[in-house]
Amino acid sequence: MPGFSVIRAGLLGASLCLTSLSAQAARSPFTALAGLWSGGGTLNTSDGQQEQLRCRAHYSVAPDGTELRLNLRCASASYNFNLAGDVEERGSEIHGSWSESTRNASGSISGRAVGDRIEAAAVGQNFSANLSLTTRRNRQAVFIRPQGANITSVALTLYRR
Repeated sequence: MPGFSVIRAGLLGASLCLTSLSAQAARSPFTALAGLWSGGGTLNTSDGQQEQLRCRAHYSVAPDGTELRLNLRCASASYNFNLAGDVEERGSEIHGSWSESTRNASGSISGRAVGDRIEAAAVGQNFSANLSLTTRRNRQAVFIRPQGANITSVALTLYRR
């Protein structure tokens, strides 16, 4: 039955493709980010002040795990920021763009994503920062170190909602 062999070969091929895509998505560091997160942390300023932050994040991840859209909103007694970004992963390299609406800032982001950790640099016309994000199960640690700003660091711990 030649028709049955063709169908079986087609099903096997489709199965292998789906398995490959699913394995690729599982390997992507973005996959672990998908969903809603909330938590808080601290914001440190150049004059030695420290403020508590409350934050919410939403990460949308493409089905193949290689594209990420993020929205992060944080607020303290004196500061708030609303960060949005679109990032792509190719191999272990990431590239994309970001914007911060409360300060009308935007720019590019690039770095590396390996395992459960993302290390990147965000650069804009009037702002630059290094950032580190580590996700393990339902806990995420975010560390942001701006350069040349009155905010010297932001450290967050977020939990999946």
